[in-house]
Amino acid sequence: MSSRDESARGAIRRTVGPVGDPDSIGWWQALWSPFWVLPSTITLTAVAAAAVLPVLDARVLGDVPFVFDGNVDSARSLLSTIASAMISVTGLVFSITMVVMQLASSQFTPRLLGTFLASRIVQVTLGVFTSSFVFSLVVLRTISSGDSVGVPQVSVTVAFLLVLASVALFFAFIQHITQSIQVVKVIDRVARATVRVLSAGSEQEWAEGGAGAPTWSQAAGPRVVVTTGTGHGCVQRIHYSHLVECAERAGVVIELLTRVGAVRHQGQELALVHGAVADDPVVHAVRAAIGLGRERSMPQDPEFGVRQLVDIAERALSPSVNDPTTAVQVLDELHRVLRVAAAQPDRSPHLVDAQGVVRVLDRPTRFAGLLDLALDEIAHYGADDLQVPARIEGLLADLAGMARPEHAATVEQKAAALRARHGGRHADAD
Repeated sequence: MSSRDESARGAIRRTVGPVGDPDSIGWWQALWSPFWVLPSTITLTAVAAAAVLPVLDARVLGDVPFVFDGNVDSARSLLSTIASAMISVTGLVFSITMVVMQLASSQFTPRLLGTFLASRIVQVTLGVFTSSFVFSLVVLRTISSGDSVGVPQVSVTVAFLLVLASVALFFAFIQHITQSIQVVKVIDRVARATVRVLSAGSEQEWAEGGAGAPTWSQAAGPRVVVTTGTGHGCVQRIHYSHLVECAERAGVVIELLTRVGAVRHQGQELALVHGAVADDPVVHAVRAAIGLGRERSMPQDPEFGVRQLVDIAERALSPSVNDPTTAVQVLDELHRVLRVAAAQPDRSPHLVDAQGVVRVLDRPTRFAGLLDLALDEIAHYGADDLQVPARIEGLLADLAGMARPEHAATVEQKAAALRARHGGRHADAD
């Protein structure tokens, strides 16, 4: 890319707020992201070591001090014990994992399971447990009976060290899963991720716009609807800089008809390109810049974080659980999220090129939408509870006092709507 292209790319901006491109993931991070990759790598490394170490024991190392010094029969017995014990413990530990995941799914929300499986502690524990079993089996098959045969001292010692590592990881794993199902830890993790998305961007990016902010109105001329084609799924990412660059080169304006987090089915609309026709290359570029997947993701979708918190509160307020204290804890974290959103202006829908020309019309997250999503359902299901209405009223009172003027008016309207909808219950708190 030339310096001119880089400067033009750097000039792409949203008139208020950051551009909001998805975080770029290099091939190295993408390689290690699936759950099975790290455990498989550890296991394959153990297999390779189990094939090489016995050869080194016999031809190179000889009699090594401070390692296993038993005979062939004791080596076979130890390796057999390690192999049988580790496969049993591995099955036990990951049966526990399945139970924990089921518990988290029923008590909180199924949308949290991906976070648990992404934990490196879980992945390394599975890898070391499995490698201990596989390493012992591979070394065991290289040992023949009889005292005249050399004993693979280092190999047996490594198998023993893998058992010690498995014990240490077992303790770490137990601590991890016990913390993973603590509601305070769960909701704090989701809230922190949501706040991180909402507060992204520099002060300069949030300060841009104002009286000179560009506007756009549809002009007469050709236009084409970009659809999902044969694809379908949830919108996981939108690469805004790429859209602006393509629109600038083609001399068009791209109006997004969807947003991150929305579900789009086969043939459904993604965007409207003003100034283009069906065969223009920009149509394919727009489709490529909008990524579809099987489930929502957080990096460009703060509403997904709020959705998870609300789901936890609703389950806590259900008659089968009846845990209003958890619902109040969720409201505390929602309060934390909403304070960040209330202190900032809404992101502008206009993304402009280096010349300040509007090239992309977005549908960004609005404070009013976040407020509705965060409170409406909890207020509905918790209307007859003693704690929830009072906590919502306190939350709204605080937001009204610290929010930007335009957001403070939205908060006042929400407070009045909740009082009217729930018979004044939300007005009883001090």
